[in-house]
Amino acid sequence: MPEAIWITFAFGLGLLVKLVGLPPLVGYLAAGFVLSGIAEATGVVIEETDVLQHIAHLGVLLLLFTVGLKLKLRSIVSPEVIGGSLLHFGITCAVFTPGVYLLMDLDWSTALMLAIALSFSSTVLAAKVLESKRELRAFHGRVAIGILIMQDLIALVVMSLAAGKTPSEWALIVFGLPLLRPLLFRLLDASGHDELLVLLGLLLALVVGGLGFEAVGLSSELGALVFGAMLANHPRSQELSKSLWSVKEVFLVGFFLQIGIGGLPDGDALIFAIIAGLVLPLKGILFFFLLLAFRLRARSGFLSALALTNYSEFGLIVASVALPEWLVPLAISVSLSFLVSAPINRFAHGLYERYSQDLSRFEGSKHHPDEQPISLGDTRVLIMGMGRTGTAAYDWLCEDQPKLMGLDSDPAKASQHQKEGRNVVFADAEDASFWNGLHMPAVQSVILAMGDIEGKLIAARMLRKLGFKGFIVAHTMYEDEAKQIREAGADEAYLTMSETGVALASHLIDKKPAKPSLVVGKPD
Repeated sequence: MPEAIWITFAFGLGLLVKLVGLPPLVGYLAAGFVLSGIAEATGVVIEETDVLQHIAHLGVLLLLFTVGLKLKLRSIVSPEVIGGSLLHFGITCAVFTPGVYLLMDLDWSTALMLAIALSFSSTVLAAKVLESKRELRAFHGRVAIGILIMQDLIALVVMSLAAGKTPSEWALIVFGLPLLRPLLFRLLDASGHDELLVLLGLLLALVVGGLGFEAVGLSSELGALVFGAMLANHPRSQELSKSLWSVKEVFLVGFFLQIGIGGLPDGDALIFAIIAGLVLPLKGILFFFLLLAFRLRARSGFLSALALTNYSEFGLIVASVALPEWLVPLAISVSLSFLVSAPINRFAHGLYERYSQDLSRFEGSKHHPDEQPISLGDTRVLIMGMGRTGTAAYDWLCEDQPKLMGLDSDPAKASQHQKEGRNVVFADAEDASFWNGLHMPAVQSVILAMGDIEGKLIAARMLRKLGFKGFIVAHTMYEDEAKQIREAGADEAYLTMSETGVALASHLIDKKPAKPSLVVGKPD
Protein backbone atom coordinates (compact mmCIF):
# COMPACT_ATOMS: atom_id res chain seq x y z
CA MET A 1 0.00 0.00 0.00
CA PRO A 2 1.93 3.12 -1.21
CA GLU A 3 -0.06 5.53 0.95
CA ALA A 4 1.27 3.87 4.12
CA ILE A 5 4.86 4.27 2.88
CA TRP A 6 4.31 7.94 2.01
CA ILE A 7 2.81 8.74 5.40
CA THR A 8 5.56 6.89 7.30
CA PHE A 9 8.46 8.58 5.51
CA ALA A 10 6.79 12.00 5.46
CA PHE A 11 6.13 11.91 9.20
CA GLY A 12 9.54 10.50 10.11
CA LEU A 13 11.63 12.97 8.13
CA GLY A 14 9.24 15.84 8.84
CA LEU A 15 9.69 15.25 12.57
CA LEU A 16 13.45 14.89 12.17
CA VAL A 17 13.96 18.24 10.43
CA LYS A 18 11.59 19.95 12.87
CA LEU A 19 13.79 18.79 15.75
CA VAL A 20 16.76 20.60 14.17
CA GLY A 21 14.76 23.79 13.69
CA LEU A 22 13.75 23.51 10.02
CA PRO A 23 10.20 23.66 8.60
CA PRO A 24 8.64 20.17 8.21
CA LEU A 25 8.14 20.76 4.47
CA VAL A 26 11.91 20.32 4.04
CA GLY A 27 11.47 16.84 5.51
CA TYR A 28 8.60 16.07 3.14
CA LEU A 29 10.81 16.99 0.19
CA ALA A 30 13.62 14.84 1.56
CA ALA A 31 11.17 11.95 2.08
CA GLY A 32 10.32 11.99 -1.61
CA PHE A 33 13.95 11.84 -2.68
CA VAL A 34 14.74 9.12 -0.12
CA LEU A 35 11.91 7.03 -1.53
CA SER A 36 13.27 7.59 -5.05
CA GLY A 37 16.71 6.52 -3.85
CA ILE A 38 15.35 3.36 -2.24
CA ALA A 39 13.51 2.49 -5.43
CA GLU A 40 16.66 3.07 -7.48
CA ALA A 41 18.88 0.97 -5.16
CA THR A 42 16.57 -1.95 -4.43
CA GLY A 43 14.40 -2.17 -7.52
CA VAL A 44 11.25 -1.80 -5.40
CA VAL A 45 8.58 0.06 -7.32
CA ILE A 46 7.92 3.34 -5.51
CA GLU A 47 6.42 5.76 -7.95
CA GLU A 48 4.08 8.67 -8.18
CA THR A 49 0.47 7.51 -8.51
CA ASP A 50 -2.68 9.21 -9.73
CA VAL A 51 -3.82 9.42 -6.11
CA LEU A 52 -0.69 11.33 -5.07
CA GLN A 53 -0.98 13.65 -8.06
CA HIS A 54 -4.58 14.38 -7.18
CA ILE A 55 -3.83 14.99 -3.50
CA ALA A 56 -0.94 17.31 -4.40
CA HIS A 57 -3.12 19.29 -6.80
CA LEU A 58 -5.88 19.63 -4.21
CA GLY A 59 -3.33 20.88 -1.67
CA VAL A 60 -2.14 23.61 -4.04
CA LEU A 61 -5.72 24.68 -4.81
CA LEU A 62 -6.64 24.86 -1.13
CA LEU A 63 -3.50 26.85 -0.32
CA LEU A 64 -4.25 29.36 -3.07
CA PHE A 65 -7.87 29.59 -1.94
CA THR A 66 -6.83 30.39 1.64
CA VAL A 67 -4.30 32.92 0.32
CA GLY A 68 -7.14 34.54 -1.61
CA LEU A 69 -9.21 34.74 1.57
CA LYS A 70 -6.56 37.02 3.05
CA LEU A 71 -6.06 39.26 0.04
CA LYS A 72 -7.27 42.78 -0.50
CA LEU A 73 -7.18 43.35 -4.24
CA ARG A 74 -6.70 47.09 -3.82
CA SER A 75 -3.37 46.40 -2.14
CA ILE A 76 -2.19 44.25 -5.06
CA VAL A 77 -2.86 46.84 -7.74
CA SER A 78 0.11 49.01 -6.80
CA PRO A 79 3.24 50.26 -8.60
CA GLU A 80 5.68 48.16 -6.56
CA VAL A 81 3.73 44.96 -7.30
CA ILE A 82 3.01 45.47 -11.00
CA GLY A 83 6.23 47.27 -11.82
CA GLY A 84 8.42 45.05 -9.64
CA SER A 85 7.06 41.80 -11.07
CA LEU A 86 7.19 42.86 -14.72
CA LEU A 87 10.65 44.40 -14.47
CA HIS A 88 12.02 41.38 -12.62
CA PHE A 89 10.54 39.03 -15.22
CA GLY A 90 11.99 41.04 -18.13
CA ILE A 91 15.46 41.48 -16.61
CA THR A 92 15.68 37.82 -15.52
CA CYS A 93 14.75 36.55 -18.97
CA ALA A 94 17.17 39.01 -20.62
CA VAL A 95 20.07 37.82 -18.41
CA PHE A 96 19.28 34.11 -18.00
CA THR A 97 18.45 33.36 -21.65
CA PRO A 98 21.92 34.08 -23.10
CA GLY A 99 23.54 32.51 -20.03
CA VAL A 100 21.63 29.24 -20.45
CA TYR A 101 22.23 29.38 -24.22
CA LEU A 102 25.99 29.63 -23.82
CA LEU A 103 26.47 27.30 -20.83
CA MET A 104 24.12 24.50 -21.87
CA ASP A 105 24.63 24.76 -25.66
CA LEU A 106 20.90 24.91 -26.38
CA ASP A 107 18.80 26.58 -29.04
CA TRP A 108 17.42 30.02 -28.25
CA SER A 109 13.80 28.95 -27.82
CA THR A 110 14.70 26.28 -25.24
CA ALA A 111 17.01 28.71 -23.43
CA LEU A 112 14.22 31.30 -23.31
CA MET A 113 11.68 28.83 -21.89
CA LEU A 114 14.15 27.68 -19.21
CA ALA A 115 14.83 31.31 -18.29
CA ILE A 116 11.10 31.94 -18.02
CA ALA A 117 10.65 28.86 -15.83
CA LEU A 118 13.46 30.03 -13.52
CA SER A 119 12.10 33.59 -13.31
CA PHE A 120 9.08 32.56 -11.24
CA SER A 121 9.06 32.27 -7.46
CA SER A 122 7.16 29.66 -5.48
CA THR A 123 3.65 30.71 -4.49
CA VAL A 124 3.28 27.57 -2.38
CA LEU A 125 6.49 28.04 -0.37
CA ALA A 126 6.27 31.81 0.05
CA ALA A 127 2.59 31.74 1.01
CA LYS A 128 3.20 28.91 3.46
CA VAL A 129 6.17 30.64 5.09
CA LEU A 130 4.37 33.99 5.35
CA GLU A 131 1.21 32.33 6.62
CA SER A 132 3.06 30.35 9.29
CA LYS A 133 4.63 33.61 10.53
CA ARG A 134 1.27 35.45 10.29
CA GLU A 135 2.74 37.95 7.84
CA LEU A 136 0.43 37.59 4.86
CA ARG A 137 -1.24 40.89 5.75
CA ALA A 138 1.95 42.69 6.75
CA PHE A 139 3.17 45.20 4.17
CA HIS A 140 6.08 43.07 2.95
CA GLY A 141 3.83 39.99 2.85
CA ARG A 142 1.23 41.74 0.69
CA VAL A 143 3.94 42.93 -1.69
CA ALA A 144 5.41 39.42 -2.01
CA ILE A 145 2.03 37.77 -2.56
CA GLY A 146 1.04 40.45 -5.07
CA ILE A 147 4.21 39.83 -7.09
CA LEU A 148 3.58 36.07 -6.95
CA ILE A 149 0.06 36.55 -8.30
CA MET A 150 1.43 38.64 -11.16
CA GLN A 151 3.99 35.89 -11.87
CA ASP A 152 1.25 33.26 -11.85
CA LEU A 153 -0.72 35.28 -14.39
CA ILE A 154 2.39 35.56 -16.58
CA ALA A 155 2.91 31.80 -16.26
CA LEU A 156 -0.67 31.16 -17.36
CA VAL A 157 -0.13 33.27 -20.47
CA VAL A 158 3.16 31.48 -21.24
CA MET A 159 1.54 28.05 -20.84
CA SER A 160 -1.34 29.01 -23.09
CA LEU A 161 1.05 30.22 -25.80
CA ALA A 162 3.37 27.20 -25.42
CA ALA A 163 0.49 24.73 -25.61
CA GLY A 164 -1.07 26.51 -28.54
CA LYS A 165 -4.37 26.71 -26.65
CA THR A 166 -6.52 29.69 -25.88
CA PRO A 167 -9.37 30.01 -23.38
CA SER A 168 -12.81 29.26 -24.76
CA GLU A 169 -15.34 31.99 -25.41
CA TRP A 170 -17.01 30.95 -22.16
CA ALA A 171 -13.99 32.30 -20.26
CA LEU A 172 -15.55 35.75 -20.56
CA ILE A 173 -17.99 34.61 -17.87
CA VAL A 174 -15.30 35.20 -15.24
CA PHE A 175 -15.72 38.95 -15.67
CA GLY A 176 -19.23 38.57 -14.25
CA LEU A 177 -18.06 36.73 -11.12
CA PRO A 178 -18.25 39.84 -8.89
CA LEU A 179 -22.03 39.68 -9.35
CA LEU A 180 -21.97 36.39 -7.40
CA ARG A 181 -20.38 37.97 -4.32
CA PRO A 182 -23.70 38.67 -2.49
CA LEU A 183 -24.73 35.04 -3.03
CA LEU A 184 -21.37 33.77 -1.77
CA PHE A 185 -21.65 36.00 1.30
CA ARG A 186 -25.09 34.58 2.08
CA LEU A 187 -23.82 31.01 1.69
CA LEU A 188 -20.96 31.77 4.07
CA ASP A 189 -23.36 33.28 6.61
CA ALA A 190 -25.69 30.28 6.37
CA SER A 191 -22.95 27.65 6.72
CA GLY A 192 -22.55 27.98 10.47
CA HIS A 193 -19.33 27.09 12.23
CA ASP A 194 -19.00 23.31 11.76
CA GLU A 195 -18.61 20.86 8.88
CA LEU A 196 -20.78 22.85 6.46
CA LEU A 197 -18.24 25.67 6.61
CA VAL A 198 -15.44 23.27 5.63
CA LEU A 199 -17.54 21.80 2.82
CA LEU A 200 -18.32 25.27 1.48
CA GLY A 201 -14.61 26.01 1.32
CA LEU A 202 -13.91 22.75 -0.51
CA LEU A 203 -16.81 23.40 -2.89
CA LEU A 204 -15.60 26.87 -3.84
CA ALA A 205 -11.89 26.03 -4.01
CA LEU A 206 -11.99 22.66 -5.75
CA VAL A 207 -15.26 22.49 -7.65
CA VAL A 208 -16.50 25.96 -8.55
CA GLY A 209 -13.08 27.58 -8.71
CA GLY A 210 -10.87 24.65 -9.78
CA LEU A 211 -13.05 22.59 -12.13
CA GLY A 212 -15.08 25.62 -13.16
CA PHE A 213 -12.10 27.54 -14.47
CA GLU A 214 -10.66 24.42 -16.12
CA ALA A 215 -13.95 23.92 -17.96
CA VAL A 216 -13.59 27.30 -19.69
CA GLY A 217 -9.91 26.81 -20.53
CA LEU A 218 -8.41 28.71 -17.58
CA SER A 219 -6.12 27.59 -14.78
CA SER A 220 -7.70 25.81 -11.83
CA GLU A 221 -5.11 27.50 -9.57
CA LEU A 222 -6.29 30.90 -10.74
CA GLY A 223 -9.89 29.86 -10.10
CA ALA A 224 -9.19 28.83 -6.52
CA LEU A 225 -7.35 32.09 -5.87
CA VAL A 226 -10.12 34.22 -7.42
CA PHE A 227 -12.91 32.63 -5.38
CA GLY A 228 -10.90 33.03 -2.21
CA ALA A 229 -10.31 36.70 -2.98
CA MET A 230 -14.04 37.22 -3.61
CA LEU A 231 -14.69 36.30 0.03
CA ALA A 232 -11.77 38.26 1.48
CA ASN A 233 -13.92 41.16 2.67
CA HIS A 234 -16.42 38.98 4.51
CA PRO A 235 -16.13 39.15 8.33
CA ARG A 236 -15.93 35.35 8.55
CA SER A 237 -13.27 34.87 5.88
CA GLN A 238 -10.58 34.18 8.49
CA GLU A 239 -12.78 31.64 10.24
CA LEU A 240 -13.19 29.84 6.91
CA SER A 241 -9.43 29.93 6.39
CA LYS A 242 -8.78 28.40 9.82
CA SER A 243 -11.39 25.70 9.26
CA LEU A 244 -9.54 24.55 6.11
CA TRP A 245 -6.12 24.62 7.78
CA SER A 246 -5.73 20.93 8.64
CA VAL A 247 -7.17 19.68 5.35
CA LYS A 248 -4.88 21.95 3.38
CA GLU A 249 -1.79 20.95 5.37
CA VAL A 250 -2.37 17.23 4.81
CA PHE A 251 -2.88 17.66 1.08
CA LEU A 252 0.21 19.86 0.77
CA VAL A 253 2.33 17.00 2.11
CA GLY A 254 1.41 15.22 -1.11
CA PHE A 255 2.66 18.15 -3.16
CA PHE A 256 6.11 18.11 -1.55
CA LEU A 257 6.34 14.32 -1.70
CA GLN A 258 5.42 14.41 -5.38
CA ILE A 259 8.45 16.53 -6.24
CA GLY A 260 10.90 14.03 -4.75
CA ILE A 261 9.19 10.83 -5.85
CA GLY A 262 9.42 12.03 -9.46
CA GLY A 263 12.85 10.44 -9.69
CA LEU A 264 16.54 10.93 -8.97
CA PRO A 265 18.47 13.18 -11.35
CA ASP A 266 21.35 12.23 -13.63
CA GLY A 267 24.68 14.06 -13.78
CA ASP A 268 23.56 16.71 -16.26
CA ALA A 269 20.46 17.44 -14.21
CA LEU A 270 22.58 17.88 -11.07
CA ILE A 271 24.97 20.25 -12.84
CA PHE A 272 22.03 22.32 -14.07
CA ALA A 273 20.51 22.40 -10.57
CA ILE A 274 23.83 23.40 -8.98
CA ILE A 275 24.27 26.26 -11.44
CA ALA A 276 20.67 27.36 -10.83
CA GLY A 277 21.35 27.25 -7.09
CA LEU A 278 24.50 29.37 -7.41
CA VAL A 279 22.67 32.13 -9.29
CA LEU A 280 19.66 32.01 -6.95
CA PRO A 281 20.99 34.87 -4.75
CA LEU A 282 21.01 37.12 -7.83
CA LYS A 283 17.26 36.66 -8.03
CA GLY A 284 16.77 37.94 -4.49
CA ILE A 285 19.24 40.80 -4.95
CA LEU A 286 17.39 41.97 -8.06
CA PHE A 287 14.06 41.90 -6.21
CA PHE A 288 15.60 43.88 -3.32
CA PHE A 289 16.88 46.74 -5.48
CA LEU A 290 13.77 46.85 -7.65
CA LEU A 291 11.56 47.21 -4.57
CA LEU A 292 13.82 49.92 -3.18
CA ALA A 293 13.46 51.72 -6.51
CA PHE A 294 9.72 51.84 -5.78
CA ARG A 295 10.48 53.65 -2.48
CA LEU A 296 10.12 50.69 -0.13
CA ARG A 297 12.28 50.73 2.98
CA ALA A 298 15.20 48.35 3.21
CA ARG A 299 13.41 46.07 5.67
CA SER A 300 10.29 45.57 3.56
CA GLY A 301 12.40 45.13 0.43
CA PHE A 302 14.64 42.61 2.20
CA LEU A 303 11.81 40.51 3.66
CA SER A 304 9.80 40.53 0.42
CA ALA A 305 12.87 39.64 -1.64
CA LEU A 306 13.84 36.84 0.74
CA ALA A 307 10.35 35.30 0.47
CA LEU A 308 10.70 35.42 -3.33
CA THR A 309 14.23 33.97 -3.48
CA ASN A 310 13.34 30.51 -4.70
CA TYR A 311 12.20 28.77 -7.84
CA SER A 312 8.59 27.98 -8.52
CA GLU A 313 6.44 24.90 -8.86
CA PHE A 314 4.76 26.90 -11.63
CA GLY A 315 8.05 26.58 -13.52
CA LEU A 316 7.55 22.82 -13.40
CA ILE A 317 4.04 23.23 -14.78
CA VAL A 318 5.39 25.40 -17.60
CA ALA A 319 8.08 22.79 -18.27
CA SER A 320 5.54 19.96 -18.35
CA VAL A 321 3.80 21.77 -21.20
CA ALA A 322 6.71 23.27 -23.16
CA LEU A 323 9.87 21.36 -22.06
CA PRO A 324 8.98 17.92 -20.66
CA GLU A 325 12.56 16.69 -21.12
CA TRP A 326 13.74 19.36 -18.65
CA LEU A 327 11.22 18.54 -15.96
CA VAL A 328 13.60 16.57 -13.69
CA PRO A 329 16.45 19.15 -13.75
CA LEU A 330 13.96 21.91 -12.97
CA ALA A 331 12.40 19.82 -10.20
CA ILE A 332 15.82 19.41 -8.57
CA SER A 333 16.45 23.16 -8.91
CA VAL A 334 13.11 23.94 -7.30
CA SER A 335 13.78 21.46 -4.50
CA LEU A 336 17.24 22.84 -3.76
CA SER A 337 15.84 26.37 -3.69
CA PHE A 338 13.23 25.21 -1.18
CA LEU A 339 15.94 23.68 1.01
CA VAL A 340 17.80 26.98 1.00
CA SER A 341 14.86 29.38 1.16
CA ALA A 342 12.76 27.71 3.87
CA PRO A 343 15.33 27.82 6.72
CA ILE A 344 16.61 31.28 5.74
CA ASN A 345 13.09 32.72 5.82
CA ARG A 346 12.64 31.25 9.25
CA PHE A 347 15.31 33.65 10.54
CA ALA A 348 14.48 36.53 8.18
CA HIS A 349 13.75 39.11 10.88
CA GLY A 350 16.87 38.27 12.83
CA LEU A 351 19.00 38.51 9.68
CA TYR A 352 17.67 41.94 8.89
CA GLU A 353 18.13 43.07 12.47
CA ARG A 354 21.79 42.07 12.22
CA TYR A 355 22.49 43.73 8.86
CA SER A 356 19.95 46.58 8.99
CA GLN A 357 22.55 49.36 9.10
CA ASP A 358 24.28 48.09 5.95
CA LEU A 359 21.04 47.46 4.05
CA SER A 360 19.41 50.75 5.01
CA ARG A 361 22.18 52.62 3.19
CA PHE A 362 20.55 51.70 -0.11
CA GLU A 363 17.25 53.39 0.79
CA GLY A 364 16.15 56.48 -1.09
CA SER A 365 15.30 59.76 0.59
CA LYS A 366 11.59 59.30 -0.16
CA HIS A 367 9.67 56.38 1.27
CA HIS A 368 6.50 54.53 0.41
CA PRO A 369 3.37 56.14 1.96
CA ASP A 370 2.66 52.93 3.88
CA GLU A 371 6.07 53.10 5.57
CA GLN A 372 6.46 56.58 6.97
CA PRO A 373 7.86 56.76 10.55
CA ILE A 374 5.44 58.04 13.17
CA SER A 375 5.46 60.05 16.38
CA LEU A 376 3.51 58.78 19.37
CA GLY A 377 3.08 62.28 20.80
CA ASP A 378 1.58 62.20 24.30
CA THR A 379 0.63 58.49 24.11
CA ARG A 380 1.09 56.80 27.48
CA VAL A 381 -0.01 53.22 26.69
CA LEU A 382 1.04 51.59 23.43
CA ILE A 383 -0.45 48.33 22.08
CA MET A 384 1.54 46.59 19.35
CA GLY A 385 -0.65 44.25 17.31
CA MET A 386 -4.35 44.97 16.98
CA GLY A 387 -5.78 41.51 16.44
CA ARG A 388 -8.36 40.04 18.79
CA THR A 389 -6.12 40.19 21.85
CA GLY A 390 -4.83 43.69 21.17
CA THR A 391 -8.31 44.98 20.37
CA ALA A 392 -9.75 43.51 23.57
CA ALA A 393 -6.95 45.16 25.60
CA TYR A 394 -7.55 48.49 23.84
CA ASP A 395 -11.31 48.45 24.44
CA TRP A 396 -10.83 47.57 28.13
CA LEU A 397 -8.26 50.32 28.68
CA CYS A 398 -9.84 53.10 26.65
CA GLU A 399 -12.41 53.97 29.34
CA ASP A 400 -9.73 54.87 31.92
CA GLN A 401 -6.77 55.67 29.66
CA PRO A 402 -7.40 58.40 27.06
CA LYS A 403 -3.74 58.56 25.98
CA LEU A 404 -3.89 55.19 24.20
CA MET A 405 -2.58 54.13 20.78
CA GLY A 406 -2.50 50.87 18.82
CA LEU A 407 -0.09 49.83 16.06
CA ASP A 408 -0.67 47.18 13.40
CA SER A 409 1.33 46.04 10.38
CA ASP A 410 -1.80 45.68 8.23
CA PRO A 411 -2.84 49.05 6.75
CA ALA A 412 -6.35 47.79 6.00
CA LYS A 413 -6.81 46.62 9.59
CA ALA A 414 -5.50 49.93 10.95
CA SER A 415 -7.92 51.81 8.68
CA GLN A 416 -10.84 49.67 9.89
CA HIS A 417 -9.96 50.37 13.53
CA GLN A 418 -9.87 54.10 12.75
CA LYS A 419 -13.36 53.92 11.24
CA GLU A 420 -14.55 52.25 14.46
CA GLY A 421 -13.18 55.14 16.52
CA ARG A 422 -9.91 53.64 17.80
CA ASN A 423 -6.59 55.46 17.72
CA VAL A 424 -4.73 52.94 15.59
CA VAL A 425 -2.06 53.64 12.96
CA PHE A 426 -0.07 51.54 10.53
CA ALA A 427 3.42 50.63 11.67
CA ASP A 428 5.44 47.42 11.63
CA ALA A 429 6.88 46.96 15.10
CA GLU A 430 9.41 44.44 13.73
CA ASP A 431 10.97 47.05 11.42
CA ALA A 432 14.32 48.38 12.67
CA SER A 433 13.80 51.57 10.64
CA PHE A 434 10.48 52.06 12.44
CA TRP A 435 12.34 52.22 15.75
CA ASN A 436 14.95 54.57 14.30
CA GLY A 437 12.24 57.05 13.30
CA LEU A 438 10.04 56.59 16.36
CA HIS A 439 9.36 59.34 18.91
CA MET A 440 7.72 58.10 22.12
CA PRO A 441 8.50 60.67 24.85
CA ALA A 442 5.46 60.00 27.07
CA VAL A 443 4.96 56.24 26.74
CA GLN A 444 4.81 54.50 30.12
CA SER A 445 3.56 50.99 29.24
CA VAL A 446 3.66 48.73 26.20
CA ILE A 447 1.50 45.68 25.45
CA LEU A 448 2.99 43.22 22.94
CA ALA A 449 -0.01 41.55 21.31
CA MET A 450 1.50 40.49 17.97
CA GLY A 451 0.86 36.92 16.90
CA ASP A 452 4.48 36.15 15.96
CA ILE A 453 6.92 35.27 18.75
CA GLU A 454 9.82 36.68 16.74
CA GLY A 455 8.08 40.05 16.53
CA LYS A 456 7.57 40.16 20.29
CA LEU A 457 11.22 39.34 20.94
CA ILE A 458 12.45 42.02 18.54
CA ALA A 459 10.05 44.63 19.95
CA ALA A 460 11.06 43.90 23.55
CA ARG A 461 14.76 44.08 22.70
CA MET A 462 14.39 47.30 20.69
CA LEU A 463 12.38 49.01 23.43
CA ARG A 464 15.07 48.30 25.99
CA LYS A 465 17.81 49.19 23.52
CA LEU A 466 16.21 52.61 23.05
CA GLY A 467 16.32 53.13 26.81
CA PHE A 468 12.64 52.54 27.54
CA LYS A 469 12.26 52.07 31.32
CA GLY A 470 8.49 51.53 31.44
CA PHE A 471 6.44 48.38 31.85
CA ILE A 472 6.34 45.80 28.99
CA VAL A 473 3.81 42.99 29.05
CA ALA A 474 3.13 40.29 26.44
CA HIS A 475 1.01 37.21 25.90
CA THR A 476 1.92 33.86 24.41
CA MET A 477 0.58 30.33 24.17
CA TYR A 478 3.68 28.51 25.41
CA GLU A 479 5.80 28.63 28.55
CA ASP A 480 9.11 28.38 26.68
CA GLU A 481 8.15 31.40 24.57
CA ALA A 482 7.18 33.32 27.72
CA LYS A 483 10.67 32.73 29.10
CA GLN A 484 12.26 34.03 25.87
CA ILE A 485 10.10 37.17 25.94
CA ARG A 486 11.09 37.95 29.52
CA GLU A 487 14.76 37.42 28.68
CA ALA A 488 14.35 39.82 25.73
CA GLY A 489 13.30 42.58 28.11
CA ALA A 490 9.60 42.21 28.94
CA ASP A 491 8.55 42.55 32.58
CA GLU A 492 5.82 39.93 32.25
CA ALA A 493 4.70 37.36 29.68
CA TYR A 494 1.40 35.69 30.43
CA LEU A 495 0.07 32.44 29.01
CA THR A 496 -3.00 33.27 26.95
CA MET A 497 -5.16 30.28 27.87
CA SER A 498 -4.26 30.51 31.56
CA GLU A 499 -5.29 34.16 31.64
CA THR A 500 -8.53 33.29 29.86
CA GLY A 501 -9.36 30.84 32.66
CA VAL A 502 -8.52 33.42 35.32
CA ALA A 503 -10.76 35.98 33.59
CA LEU A 504 -13.67 33.53 33.47
CA ALA A 505 -13.26 32.65 37.14
CA SER A 506 -13.15 36.33 38.11
CA HIS A 507 -16.69 36.75 36.80
CA LEU A 508 -17.88 34.19 39.35
CA ILE A 509 -16.13 35.97 42.19
CA ASP A 510 -17.58 39.34 41.20
CA LYS A 511 -21.10 38.00 40.86
CA LYS A 512 -23.16 37.96 44.10
CA PRO A 513 -25.19 34.80 44.76
CA ALA A 514 -28.89 35.21 43.98
CA LYS A 515 -31.40 35.13 46.83
CA PRO A 516 -33.92 32.22 46.79
CA SER A 517 -37.29 33.41 45.56
CA LEU A 518 -39.34 30.46 46.87
CA VAL A 519 -39.28 28.59 50.17
CA VAL A 520 -39.82 24.91 49.41
CA GLY A 521 -40.21 23.72 52.97
CA LYS A 522 -39.64 24.67 56.60
CA PRO A 523 -37.71 22.68 59.16
CA ASP A 524 -39.69 21.37 62.13
